Amino acid sequence: MFFKPRKKPLLSCDIVHTLPGRIRIHCRALGFLDDYKLEIRDRLLADFAVTSVVAATGSESLLINFDADKSNSREIMELVEAVMASYSTVAYKIDREIQNKQTVQERRLHEEPLSEMLMRIGINTATLTLGYFRRPAPPVTLFQKLTNLNAITAMSLSRPIFSSGFDSLRLNRRPNADTLSAAAILASLLSGKSGSSLTIILLADIAELMTAYTMERTRSAIVGMMALEEQFVWKVGADGKETRVPLDDIVPGDLVAIHTGSKIPVDGKVHAGEASIDEASLTGEFMPAVKAQGDSVYAGSTVKSGTLTVEAERVGDDRAISRIVHLVEEAQSRKAPIQAYADRFSAQFIPINFALALIVYMITRSPTRALNMLIIDYSCGVRLSTATAFAAAVCRSAAQGVLVKGGNFIEILSEADTLILDKTGTITEGRPKVSSVYAAQPDVDTRDIVEAAAACEETTNHPIALAIINKVREMGWQIPRHSQIKVHLGKGVETTVNRRKVRVGSDAYLKSSGVAMTISDQTIGTMQQRGEKVIYVARGRQLMGVIGIQDSLREDMKKTLNRLRRQGYDEIVLLTGDIEAHANVMASKMSVDSYKAEALPEEKAEKVLLTQAKGNRVVMVGDGVNDAPALAYADVGISLGSGSTEISIETADIAINNDNPLLLPGIIGLSQKTMQIVRQNFATAIGVNTIGLILASMGVLPVFWAAVLHNATTIAVVSNSARILLTDIEKDI
Repeated sequence: MFFKPRKKPLLSCDIVHTLPGRIRIHCRALGFLDDYKLEIRDRLLADFAVTSVVAATGSESLLINFDADKSNSREIMELVEAVMASYSTVAYKIDREIQNKQTVQERRLHEEPLSEMLMRIGINTATLTLGYFRRPAPPVTLFQKLTNLNAITAMSLSRPIFSSGFDSLRLNRRPNADTLSAAAILASLLSGKSGSSLTIILLADIAELMTAYTMERTRSAIVGMMALEEQFVWKVGADGKETRVPLDDIVPGDLVAIHTGSKIPVDGKVHAGEASIDEASLTGEFMPAVKAQGDSVYAGSTVKSGTLTVEAERVGDDRAISRIVHLVEEAQSRKAPIQAYADRFSAQFIPINFALALIVYMITRSPTRALNMLIIDYSCGVRLSTATAFAAAVCRSAAQGVLVKGGNFIEILSEADTLILDKTGTITEGRPKVSSVYAAQPDVDTRDIVEAAAACEETTNHPIALAIINKVREMGWQIPRHSQIKVHLGKGVETTVNRRKVRVGSDAYLKSSGVAMTISDQTIGTMQQRGEKVIYVARGRQLMGVIGIQDSLREDMKKTLNRLRRQGYDEIVLLTGDIEAHANVMASKMSVDSYKAEALPEEKAEKVLLTQAKGNRVVMVGDGVNDAPALAYADVGISLGSGSTEISIETADIAINNDNPLLLPGIIGLSQKTMQIVRQNFATAIGVNTIGLILASMGVLPVFWAAVLHNATTIAVVSNSARILLTDIEKDI
């Protein structure tokens, strides 16, 4: 009731009318693409069936004539959706710039130290207390009104308010909330009510302190979430000697030694050495990467084996960690649509307060009643409570391992209805395991099959090899002594154990080596139906058996999807680069609505855009790098997993730095709760302040109690927003 009707999604396209060979389509995004309308027209004309196109950016519509014998309205609609989707980034950027111009510039509370705000409140409280006990005679002359203790204190404390209010008029030619507050304070001083001016400042400072405290908590939570464990590093001197020094002492150009098991603390290039690096936190790839001289390495990755000497290029605040913190501090440029609306709403009502003050004074000739029109306003409560709600949501998320890059994603997440999931590393753990072993001959033991396979895979870094090696280690078995391993790329591997050739790989590889396939087709079919990758193991010319390798489902993933259904996600889609058989099995297990197998990164992005073109709000969940195009185009891109740091965080809009998938419905539930609280605050602030304005204009409400009513309402709604800080997003939602 307090909001403008929701606009259609920016990428939505609707048929206005259609005739055989003629169709008019409304596209909201077209209104932002005047500079691209000729390009859009030419792209549509490139279709073999389209004969003419008229693009009208004013009415946001396309009038298309086409050959009815070659195409139909549905196909033309799909063509338009695909073309318009490719301009989504441009349209969104222009739309955001227009919205920003409709807001006024307010003071940035997170730039004011909390200690300074507390000092202001302390001075104000002490002055009001002293004035209450002294009870000086009421000032009569203007000089007395402006030179008593209360007035001098009020003028000193209100300097930031006057400065902000004046700058808004001077630079933006529009009043802001501080302009209104400054006018109310000045009017109180001139009318001799310096105690009321101090009360206005005190209660406003308390509300702003709560907002600033929430923002500071947000920054601290994110710093703590992203901080590297290493506070000391080994610096290599000119003589080659290693010295243990604090990480903060490292500057670009310094050489840093990183040993096995240590995290890389800086971004830079390998100066010397060679090592196997776990870059799962950067690339989402489970298989370690080998780094040697000249290769780039990044903070947050781990040295699995070997030693490196790295020349630091980016340290301290230049690393990606610090850039993420900076994103939160710049949250003003990433406001939620409702937060931007709250700012515009406040800006629109500020001139109304001045007009009401003038009208009330002209009718009643009462300066007191007119002053109340300036004291009671909608701006502070609406603006501060909305900012606090989103800051608290971001803070609470970060404290529980979920990084949200801006309040805009909180609101969009609460409205989304479509979820697109990557498979490997998202639904599954991304770490294949041995799930079954079948012998081809009755006299062959399954342990012998796995140990023989491990002999072939011992020095291989392939995920399948690691799965087999891990199985041997978990069971306490032994890897047989063997000769040098020979790798046949894309086929398999072989070695010699006890003078007999052992081969591991695909059925085609073993057949080409003269091995008879004596395993039943039923067994292979059963393994494939379970989504297992079948690995064949042979000794000599005899098939020993087969090993099933499967990427395990994340724990609680099924429960996660069930919760998402209850939260309003009525379409869940699985996209994967895996083969059709494995994708089909996984889709059945997860009960998703649809799936696409063997999907390339660009095909995933295309799926996201086409879904958006139908008017759906899309959330894409992936690993943050391999799914980068789809994550970028989605309304909200979410990176899920403990590898959600550095590069993956920069790719996704929300990064869940935890392997618990229940945090996904948790953050969505938090977003819905945040929006519910924001709407409660709108209703409370508007309702109570409207009653206050009516009573004040009638002369029922004195100036002092008008200030108390207005600012107490502001404190109440800010406190309501701050209770988000107490939410446990995994359990309470």
